[in-house]
Amino acid sequence: MEPRFYRNRNELDWQAQRPKGRVVFSNGCFDLLHAGHVTYLEEARALGDFLVLGLNSDASIQRIKGPTRPLCTFEERALVLSGLRAVDLVVGFEEDTPCALIQALAPDILVKGGDRSLDEIVGAELVLARGGQVRSLSFRSDSSTTGLVERILQRHSAK
Repeated sequence: MEPRFYRNRNELDWQAQRPKGRVVFSNGCFDLLHAGHVTYLEEARALGDFLVLGLNSDASIQRIKGPTRPLCTFEERALVLSGLRAVDLVVGFEEDTPCALIQALAPDILVKGGDRSLDEIVGAELVLARGGQVRSLSFRSDSSTTGLVERILQRHSAK
């Protein structure tokens, strides 16, 4: 059985493994998985035949979100995500953006959460230039990793 996650694109032989049908790609940190993530990933998967998630490395998350993140290691996050029914494959990336991974995978559809407008979606120009689609999906404003961390801290500091 093929692994369902790879630390980086160099471990993946995409030419040999690329599935038939429409490949959907999204990316993120997915530090603490919450209901907003699950809803979003199910919506993304419904757009095509195969969902690939680009997952920020631990070092990348630290550069983007600061020294207290991530809360979960790459392996922990990848294992949880790859266990979801909606997710077909997880591929890590070290860079701060997924552009090199998007270029290598050449997905048919690029999606991000609705908190980003189409012109803010990193890699959109790469997908559109090849005739692919870029979509901004629904967004649950009541679900975020930062909000979840704040709730945990408030509840534990009140004790």
